[in-house]
Amino acid sequence: MFLTIRTTGTPQRPATDLGFLLHKHPGKAQSFTTAHGTAHVLYPEADVERCTAALLLEVDPVALVRKGRGKGRGGAPDAALAQYVNDRPYAASSLLAVALAKVFTTALHGTCAALPERAAAPLPLRIEIPALPARGGPGLVTRLFEPLGWTSVTAEPVALDPEFPAWGDSRYVRLVLEGELRLADALNQLYVLLPVLDDAKHYWVAPDEVDKLLRAGDGWLAGHPERELITSRYLARRWSLTRQATERLALVRLAEADGLEVEDVDNAVDETTDTEERPVPLAEQRRTAILGALGTAGAARVLDLGCGQGQLVQALLKDKRFTEVVGVDVSARALSVAARRLRLDRMGERQAARVTLLQGALTYTDKRLAGYDAAVLSEVVEHVDPPRLPALEYAVFGSARPRTVVVTTPNVEYNVRWESLPAGHVRHSDHRFEWTREEFRAWAARVAGRYGYAAVFAPVGPDDPEVGPPTQMAVFTRTGGDTGTRTNSDMDTETSTGNGPDTTKEDAA
Repeated sequence: MFLTIRTTGTPQRPATDLGFLLHKHPGKAQSFTTAHGTAHVLYPEADVERCTAALLLEVDPVALVRKGRGKGRGGAPDAALAQYVNDRPYAASSLLAVALAKVFTTALHGTCAALPERAAAPLPLRIEIPALPARGGPGLVTRLFEPLGWTSVTAEPVALDPEFPAWGDSRYVRLVLEGELRLADALNQLYVLLPVLDDAKHYWVAPDEVDKLLRAGDGWLAGHPERELITSRYLARRWSLTRQATERLALVRLAEADGLEVEDVDNAVDETTDTEERPVPLAEQRRTAILGALGTAGAARVLDLGCGQGQLVQALLKDKRFTEVVGVDVSARALSVAARRLRLDRMGERQAARVTLLQGALTYTDKRLAGYDAAVLSEVVEHVDPPRLPALEYAVFGSARPRTVVVTTPNVEYNVRWESLPAGHVRHSDHRFEWTREEFRAWAARVAGRYGYAAVFAPVGPDDPEVGPPTQMAVFTRTGGDTGTRTNSDMDTETSTGNGPDTTKEDAA
């Protein structure tokens, strides 16, 4: 699929300034990897008077099939063979919109440090897309683009076959937009309206798509006469998301009409009288405590051992201090859920380079885990059968030997405070045990002494004066000393049959 952006200029304001605004040098052909193929940026012409930038997206059909099952057009009733025969490599769609956002991210934001005044001013633009699906026909294309400031909107139908005019027109059009607009405005309009006209997306529409829509539609969507159609189609007709976006757009319109900020309009709740704070979930408190301990330790490369569905991995990736995050779990199903939670198939190249998900049992040594700054065992040890704990201890503290190890586990003494938990029951059916504070400290002291670590302890959650906190945490710091010699019992446990315990952890209180 193909898109061109052309502008004109003068010796005082050369057309080649387009290269600065797009942050792509006119003298180079550049390629960028996307989740479904490769995007190329090149300049067919670049001189003082005329400059044209072209975006060519080569879609990998194999990646399209692997990553698109059950999503977007693949689920449409008229596309039973969509994974084998489809128009995705050729016609502009959400694939092109995503490539546009990836390749021209800075231009979409309207930022240009070299020429800030050019980025803020309208440019004479001509944008052409040779093949654009238009569910609704050329008339809908015109209704969508004309209110946005374009002086000329051409939506020329593409014949099904020029050799057989009687067959009529296809649902595709050749789109040409001409007018004077800010480059950022034009790119944001395309980002939203390409998937709207195609009326399909190649990925699952999650709640964060509402924020993307409002961000890209800032300044034009709230007052657009086809606002409801745009919102519904962009959000894949998900009723709850469409309603949320519609309500927020209504607030924007009210604020604009009164010359106010949205926050000044959406002030139904008086914060001076609403003093009740919602309790922070224990799982969130636990992640906050872990991130704090890792930050204090100065860790940059972190292992999340028994990562489960990836909640902690996700939190680590949001913190730029952690340059590499590796999630390890024995459960392939949990790793699959974690990959979806992290949206690995849509993650940018730089962010994707920071994260790795590995399958492995923590009761077996693994050379892949050596050399990291820190490891986290969050709500993991209680899922391991006690006879197999020495194998886990050696695999983490004796073999991998990170500089810091953070361990959290339930405090069984606190269970009496859970009104819904029957007496004598553990918090999760897969827990093999739950330690008292004294038992946890004794275990930590034994492990630290054996493998050359020092351990300090901290409560997580409200620290009850009688029964302690709901979660107890130990932070182990390597001091050198004994590297830990395996006993026969360690080796017997490590080489026992089976794949080890499923260390997938629950992330609830």
